[in-house]
Amino acid sequence: MLAYIVRRLFLMLVTLFGISVIIFVLLRIVPGNIVDILFDAAGYVDPADKANLEKELGLSQPIVMQYLSWIGGLLHGDLGYSYVSEKPALQEILPRIPITAKLAGLALLFSASIGIPLGVLSAVHQGTRLDYALRVVSLSGLSLPSFWLGLLILMASVSMLGWMPIFNPNPQTWAEAFAIYCIPAMAVGFRSAALTMRITRSSMLEILRQDYIRTARAKGASEASVNYHHALKNAVLPVITVIGIEAAFLIGGLIVTETVFNIPGVARFLVEALRWRDYPIVQNLVMFIAVVVVVVNFTVDMLYAAIDPRIRYGD
Repeated sequence: MLAYIVRRLFLMLVTLFGISVIIFVLLRIVPGNIVDILFDAAGYVDPADKANLEKELGLSQPIVMQYLSWIGGLLHGDLGYSYVSEKPALQEILPRIPITAKLAGLALLFSASIGIPLGVLSAVHQGTRLDYALRVVSLSGLSLPSFWLGLLILMASVSMLGWMPIFNPNPQTWAEAFAIYCIPAMAVGFRSAALTMRITRSSMLEILRQDYIRTARAKGASEASVNYHHALKNAVLPVITVIGIEAAFLIGGLIVTETVFNIPGVARFLVEALRWRDYPIVQNLVMFIAVVVVVVNFTVDMLYAAIDPRIRYGD
């Protein structure tokens, strides 16, 4: 197990290094930078002033030197300064991380708490009207775009309740905080819940056909014990994989939801930084999302060994 963990950590570092190179190069080969945008917006271009600004921002250096400067600062905890606000990038990013983390965590909780039980229920009642109804719901969840669902929720809130959720960075109570994040989390978590339900149903159907399930029933085990203790326990590994992938996806995939509900999170901030070619913000946000993805994948692999004793990574 120790050798496997060491190999995985090494692969994680190689992956993050590759991502850092790719995002750095891609940002530089895209036509135009923030200096071009600023001078175009002003309506004139003074070559001397433009050259001085590029030198001040470090954009006149060779691309290799720019990369080494960024990575060196990143390793020392210095993320640079935002080109737009001229504030430290860390100071701009840190307040937005808890907002997106709360939204993604609540969406993931909604996804697992709804998707897994409904998936089990659909598998246990295979071929019944309930099964068909749940499959239609899951298919709808995979088909409906989150931005469209979010707009429908906003319209329903206004027309039926007479109010719409407005983001408040400093909620006074837990109930107020839950109300702020609940509706956006449901909008983005509905798709994840539908995917989780389909994977749970598929995995449960495969397990319910196994010999040991028939043996458990023959010994007189109750249906609840067979379904939840014997079947779900062995069917949960693919579900964990999906939940892990969705957890990584939600951190960077909340762009539309945060825009629709006017939530100042990481995803929306990334889009704004891309529009202004704010290189320090974009680079560091992409690296943050990449770290979350690789850490989640590593955690899922470790959970496999903890849940299923048959898995031994050291063999």
